[in-house]
Parts: sequence; C-alpha cells; structure tokens
Amino acid sequence: MNVTLQERIQHTIRQDVKSMHAYAIQPSAGFLKLDAMENPFTLPPELQKELGERLARVALNRYPVTGPGEVVKALSRFVELPAACKLMLGNGSDELIDMLSVACDVPGATVLAPLPGFVMYQMSAQLRGLNFVGVPLTADFQLDEAAMLAAIEQHRPALTYIAYPNNPTGNLFDERVVERIVAAVGAQRGLVVFDEAYQPFASRTWMQRLAADEHVLVMRTLSKFGLAGVRMGYLCGAAALIDEVEKVRPPYNISALNAEATLFALDHADEYARQAALLRTERSRLLAALAAMPGAHPFPSEANMILVRVPDSQRSFDGLKQRGVLVKHIAGLHPLLANCLRLTVGTPQENDAMISALKASL
Repeated sequence: MNVTLQERIQHTIRQDVKSMHAYAIQPSAGFLKLDAMENPFTLPPELQKELGERLARVALNRYPVTGPGEVVKALSRFVELPAACKLMLGNGSDELIDMLSVACDVPGATVLAPLPGFVMYQMSAQLRGLNFVGVPLTADFQLDEAAMLAAIEQHRPALTYIAYPNNPTGNLFDERVVERIVAAVGAQRGLVVFDEAYQPFASRTWMQRLAADEHVLVMRTLSKFGLAGVRMGYLCGAAALIDEVEKVRPPYNISALNAEATLFALDHADEYARQAALLRTERSRLLAALAAMPGAHPFPSEANMILVRVPDSQRSFDGLKQRGVLVKHIAGLHPLLANCLRLTVGTPQENDAMISALKASL
C-alpha cells in the first residue's frame, strides 16, 4: 500500500503541533538588524584574538565535563548568588523553560503568565501537556493585580512567570504588585520564575531576595549580556529546588566551546559592562527622539529594546525595511500591541539610521 507523506504526517504528528506556528525568525541578510535585542557591539580586536587562541585549546574530542562546572562557579560569583542557593545551566533560557515544564508536569498542572509576554512560556507548557493561562496586562502594560490574583486563586499554578523587565513591552512591573503576586503564589504552594533576560539594562532584580523567597527562581541569559551566539542561560534558586530541576537536565547540554567562551566573557566583564552602559545611554536618547516624532508613542523601557506605537505599524515596518532597517513588527501578537513595533537599541550610528528611517516611514 502506497502511503503519502501527508498521510504519514496526519497519522504520526500531534494535532496541536500541526496547528501551531514555528518560532519565526526574520531573514536579516543585508539589513541593519535591530529586531532581536542583540548586543550590537563586537569585541575589540585584541580580545577577539585572545578568545580565538583560548577556544583553540579546548579539548573538542572530550565530552564537556570540567568547563560547565567552572561556569557554574564563575557565574555564582559574578551574580553574587545568595547563600543556600544554587545555579544551574541551560542552552539559553528556552531550554531552562522547557526543563521547568518537564519537572513541574504534575497531573493538572498549570503555567500562568501575563500577556503579552515571551511566547516560549506558553509554547513549552502546551508541548509538555501543561495547561496555560495568560492574564492580560493593563492598557499601559502593567500587571492587572486583581486579575492575576484571581487567576492564581482559581488555577493554583505550578509555575508563574514574571518577565522582569517584560518582553516585548520592555517595562519593569510595579514592585509592590509583584510582591503581592509572589506571596499569593507561595500561599498556593506554587513557584514563581523571574525571567531577568534583560537584567544588564534594568534598575531592579530579584536575585538578592532569593534567600527570603524559597519558592522563587531567577532565570537569566547571557544573550543580552553580549553572548547571543553562545546560548548560555542559567537558573538560580534554593539549593533543594535546583537539585530537583537538575534531574531533568540533558547530559552534556552545555558545549565545551560555549563554556569556554562564557568563562572568557566573565574574565572580561568590564568590557561588557561598558557596552551595557552605552546602550542604556542610547536607550534614553532613542526614547527622547521617538517621543519628539509626531504620531509615535514610545513606552518606558528598562531593557535594550523600546516598544513604540505608530499610526500604521505595517506601513512603518515596510518603510523601515525599504530603507534597510529591520525591526520587529509585533502588532499581531496580542490585541494590546495594536500598531506596535519593537525596536532594538543599537550603536549610536545604528540608532541614528533607525530614527531617520522611522521619521521617513511615518
């Protein structure tokens, strides 16, 4: 019997997977790339040379054992990990989110997160068979406290994600509201995960509060730090909690090259701190320029991105592309994001080009 490929797919692939869309990555060749919140700076030539020589000495014929362990120690020192806490590694935040879904997949488990937010919270939950509940933010992208507390009371989520700052809106939520949500989740015996992917650009962190909140985890990535190509994420929390999540971590999930590149970056953390400081300065300049544009409404940001609402986002997005500037058109991700673009903060020269192109595109 001849069976077509489509018949095989219909028979073997899950229906919910067939109904999903893959994570979209825009083709960027030939564009000024300001769509993915990457650090736009490369290393100075002397550091590039030093990194190349260091990577050349890595024993690629061996499984990565020593390097990842050294990264855990170095990162623990770098973030000033509180006592009685541990740190584990993931292949970017995405893998850590998936490991949390696996570890917390008890019968009837629910994942809760504000919306709009990072799409992987929902995607990972659904692929791992957990329920997902999204709670809309307010019109100015703050947490809807009453709705969040009601959802926590009703669904008793195993995992509640709070992006801090939030993606794609870039803002930090009201700390007092966050504290009450953390307490409510704790009272229901759930876990809170602070996703601090944009921490190098933010004024607040939950890291030093981990010792007091044993049901809280802090997740970060070095992608925004300046190592997007290295794919290094880490999860911090109470030692006993991290020990449980570690059990579902794939063996050798961190490559020897990635581990060595991370150790090198931490040895030169002052260079990356200098880059982050410049990006924070550029963020302020970009916010001011956007606020002065007729028809543009930028929202406050504590990340290396700015959310801006324009009269016609599709027209502006297309106009920017025609002028060689690639940003993220996110108007279709959630009703609250109507006519919104997300702009990565780039180098001073890149930001000048983006400002000029956006003015011409409005």
